[in-house]
Amino acid sequence: MKLLEGKRALITGVANRWSIATGIARKMHEHGAQLAFSYQGERVRDEVAKLAAELGGGPVLPCDVGDHASIAAMSEALAREFGSLDILVHSIAYANKEDLVGKVYDTTRDGFALSLDVSAYSLIALVQALREHLNDGASIMAMTYLGATQIVPNYNLMGIAKAALEASIRYLAFDLGDRSIRVNGISAGPIKTASARQVGGFTKMLDVVAATAPLRRNVTIEDVGNTAVYLASPLASAITGDIHFVDAGFHAMGMYPPPEKPA
Repeated sequence: MKLLEGKRALITGVANRWSIATGIARKMHEHGAQLAFSYQGERVRDEVAKLAAELGGGPVLPCDVGDHASIAAMSEALAREFGSLDILVHSIAYANKEDLVGKVYDTTRDGFALSLDVSAYSLIALVQALREHLNDGASIMAMTYLGATQIVPNYNLMGIAKAALEASIRYLAFDLGDRSIRVNGISAGPIKTASARQVGGFTKMLDVVAATAPLRRNVTIEDVGNTAVYLASPLASAITGDIHFVDAGFHAMGMYPPPEKPA
């Protein structure tokens, strides 16, 4: 059964084949969605274009979410080349590498502003530009992480930015609810992506989750993609303003289990 047959989706944030956005795009394509992609920077253009060609050959459009004119140009091109949208996937985040180590109180004002702009305000900016092209009943989803609500050492400024993103999700859900447009977040467990590797001690995070999560494993981009399909589909027609954890249950743990003693 294809849950997204005839739906049109804009996927943001693909950097390479390991990106969470790539996993979402592949799963949505499997379920019949037509896909368009935005990208930021020439460095990733070829990779995104290659993925788009594999998944139906939809538009691939440049978009710098820190530039209103770039967002507006992308929105206009999307309406012209692709039509109205049923799904918007926000998978965009950024912080300077130096703000993902050390102490939060060492964060610079410029670094803080940059990270909040790219990681949180970009969702608002995209909705602002695309709202007239969103069909009633559309689904918007954004990628977040446990560090938005709990302390994750070295996640630092990105945790603050994700907290702002999650608040934005809730307020946008209210603002768009009169059109039955749903807005949700997906809080994925740690996954080996290019951006995740910028977080200090990331490999240890993978080890801890695999050892202590109820399902005793890490999650994959395919796991996240499955949840994204669900949120985009009619099966989630009454779900909005929520954060869905895809982390093998790690977020539910209050304390790590004691290490097993050798037999």
